[in-house]
Amino acid sequence: MTNQGKFMVFCVEQYKHAKQLNGRQLSDLFDKYRVWNYLYDCYEALHTTGTSYIIEDIDLYIDARKPVTV
Repeated sequence: MTNQGKFMVFCVEQYKHAKQLNGRQLSDLFDKYRVWNYLYDCYEALHTTGTSYIIEDIDLYIDARKPVTV
């Protein structure tokens, strides 16, 4: 497994635990907002940060992609 793959597994497990999601919920969420691509593409910048930062960054990434409701 590549370093990016290992990092993505780490992120998935940490996010799933922090948000109390099951595997299906996490997968659906990451698919919907293309978080998989984000984590892979931003590996170099994110892999040196802490767990709390990564979880917060994923939340910000998802929030930025949610449709605006008025």
